[in-house]
Amino acid sequence: MAETLSALPLKCLQKEFPNKLNQSLESKEEMGSPKDLHLAFFGCYDWHSSVHGHWMLVSLLKRFPNLSKKESILSILSENITAQNISSEIKYFNRKSEKSFERTYGWAWLLKLQEELDTWDDPNAKILASNLKPLTILMVSRYMDFLPRLSYPIRSGEHPNTAFGLSLAYDYAISSKNDSLKLMVESRSRDYFANDKNCPMTWEPGGFDFLSPCLEEADLMARILTAKDFKVWLDQFIPDIKNPDFKLVQAKVSDRTDGKLVHLDGVNFCRAWTLYRIAKVIPEYSHLIKIANDHIQASLPNITDGGYEGEHWLASFAIYALTSND
Repeated sequence: MAETLSALPLKCLQKEFPNKLNQSLESKEEMGSPKDLHLAFFGCYDWHSSVHGHWMLVSLLKRFPNLSKKESILSILSENITAQNISSEIKYFNRKSEKSFERTYGWAWLLKLQEELDTWDDPNAKILASNLKPLTILMVSRYMDFLPRLSYPIRSGEHPNTAFGLSLAYDYAISSKNDSLKLMVESRSRDYFANDKNCPMTWEPGGFDFLSPCLEEADLMARILTAKDFKVWLDQFIPDIKNPDFKLVQAKVSDRTDGKLVHLDGVNFCRAWTLYRIAKVIPEYSHLIKIANDHIQASLPNITDGGYEGEHWLASFAIYALTSND
């Protein structure tokens, strides 16, 4: 499976078009091709998909150092994550018109990439991690600036989801021993979610969702609360989840050539990684593991179907789900 899935980001990380830039322009001089604007992360259709495509390849090489595509992977990583390219990315993020660029989904995946590089015992990783670090420092500063100003959480099933962005930021804070970021995420998570009850699971998924708003929130709170407190919180937040007969029907994709409708494969992977975490923190909820497995199997066979709409990003979600149960 690692061999099969690693082929997907390799197909798109150096593929400049098609591309969705999601720019805010101050003037026509700010326009450019994807590679003009983003020397490091220009492929895989959009910036964040490129970032988590890089993360996925690093993650796989760490677990399977003898992948047949190892040299190709290392070549792409070394070509893209250079000090010069990262400096160019920082310049783009510092544009007056791009203060909110990739907030917070892309920021979160950038921190996950840095975490993966920092914890990889490989000489190449040390160089790549050092090259990436200045952009990571900028992302951390963006979080520290933005979170105090975000009065209410964003509970969507797409990129702006606050809980998902905080979860990955928290992982990085723990890994890097960044106490300021850790305390900020803990504080704002409690502000946003500590008093939530009865999340409407029957409203999920939305038509374009690739994240589960309810379960992403639970995934975050499982990180910042003690196991005892998390169980108390979860039993009020999703009361039915403790029932051994708890059911959750997999999301169905009606058209995998539609870039928005194929998001629902992402929901299945998202549900899997969140349910695995819940079962890990609360072992008596082990009935959730089969539900997670069923969700992975509902989408995993379909993400290598040749449709670029899903192939450019879904492999990362699959790997994140599969490795979250390590």
